[in-house]
Amino acid sequence: MPDYITLTPDTLPDAHICCAISDKKCAKGYGAKKGWLSAQYAHGYRFRRLDERGKVFIEYGPGDAAWMPVVAPQWMVMGCFWVSGKFKGSGHGKALLQDALDAAKAKGYAGLVSIAGKKKMHFQSDGKWLLRQGFKEVDTLNTGFSLLALSTEPGAEAALPAFAQSARDGLPPDTKGVSAYYSNRCPFTDYHIKTSLKETCEKRGLDWTAHKLDTLKAAQNAPTPATIFSLFIDGKFITTDVSVCMDKRFDKVVEKALK
Repeated sequence: MPDYITLTPDTLPDAHICCAISDKKCAKGYGAKKGWLSAQYAHGYRFRRLDERGKVFIEYGPGDAAWMPVVAPQWMVMGCFWVSGKFKGSGHGKALLQDALDAAKAKGYAGLVSIAGKKKMHFQSDGKWLLRQGFKEVDTLNTGFSLLALSTEPGAEAALPAFAQSARDGLPPDTKGVSAYYSNRCPFTDYHIKTSLKETCEKRGLDWTAHKLDTLKAAQNAPTPATIFSLFIDGKFITTDVSVCMDKRFDKVVEKALK
């Protein structure tokens, strides 16, 4: 049986957190995510990973402390969930998911909640895979997001989770320019927004604004469920793919989204 470990405020400083192991230009964001994880630990948020150097991990915490616009006070909400490379196909996904479900049950929560895309979305859980594990779709948005839930006790009564109104509303249609929303939930976003997106927009003469979701209240009232990273243009949701910030990717990603 593989060994999985929970990172704590004591172990986080010297531990790797999987998602940015070798990306040195994102060192500041890497440190910011560690700080965010450390702060959220007191609120019940957990980062569990394989006790090995690789990208095999899951994050989850209480719904009322989730850094995303969902209403799920009786549920445990999943954050990032990633198994990649040589570790795929070895049962890690199912093992980590069961780990989170057991934690939810032990704490008396109704089950697990995850945000996914109706189609594949960057930095979102694999919805098709989760549905095969027993999750059910309980809410959707016209921007392509899906809210999935898996009960600890099938048939038990609990208020179903839902997207918050802010995520339903999105941005006002008269919003102009490029708008990026992000948080310290991801090591990549700080660098790519402040450096890559800045350069990309300036090269094209585009007005742009970065909105950092730096409090729980801000994240829970965000205009997008993807509080890791979301890009809007003139009020229209474009993508969760942070590579859109790069000059070589911006036009292609935006053109595809606007079709």
